[in-house]
Amino acid sequence: MANPPIANRIRMLRFMAGEMTQAELGDRVGVTRQTIAAIEQGKYSPTLETAFRIARAFDKPLEEVFQWEGE
Repeated sequence: MANPPIANRIRMLRFMAGEMTQAELGDRVGVTRQTIAAIEQGKYSPTLETAFRIARAFDKPLEEVFQWEGE
């Protein structure tokens, strides 16, 4: 299966947030570290709610965290 058409900047934002771990972000968002890893690697598209929670964890608008690369 192809990667989802949604890119993200989660890894960079985690680094800029004091090298936040995937587990720490998962705790803030309410998902597992494995879910954050899969989203970050483009293997899984988050639900809309999870996407908003991730953006809020970084105090960024959704569009600064996720980018649509589909047609």
